[in-house]
Amino acid sequence: MSEETPDSLIPYDEIVQEALRAVVGRVLGEIVQSGSELPGNHHFYITFKTGAAGVSIPPQLSERFPDEMTIVLQNKFWDLEVREDGFSVGLSFNQIPAKLNVPFSAITAFVDPAVDFGLQFQATAPDLEPEAHDNAENDGSVDGDDDSPPSGDDGSNVVTVDFGRKK
Repeated sequence: MSEETPDSLIPYDEIVQEALRAVVGRVLGEIVQSGSELPGNHHFYITFKTGAAGVSIPPQLSERFPDEMTIVLQNKFWDLEVREDGFSVGLSFNQIPAKLNVPFSAITAFVDPAVDFGLQFQATAPDLEPEAHDNAENDGSVDGDDDSPPSGDDGSNVVTVDFGRKK
């Protein structure tokens, strides 16, 4: 009997990643159905690969965040639209409005710090390490709250799925 686990002919890791990204779509879809009002203290940090296929952001943001950026959906966002394959939203960056289109496949993290909930996803390109980047600094809450997303080892409920493909 072999000590080595056989390669699966079923892409379990891809299926799980797709299902978890559907959670993000469902949450955002429920916000749209409620009139784009976030209930209670809920707010979302969404991190995505800026160079992924289907991502559309203004050129100045692409230059500033060539690999990955995090946006905050809290008080100042508009025109949230959720599609089967992704979402679009209006945000302001340094008082300049911008429209962002993000496919779910580009998302690498989704966090709701109000309830210590988070999901982390495998990068779409294998073994791709994100470059260091500044925070997106989109215009945050009116009341000045400066929550930062919890890290994976602070006791929050972050779910990380990494099946580690064999090479």
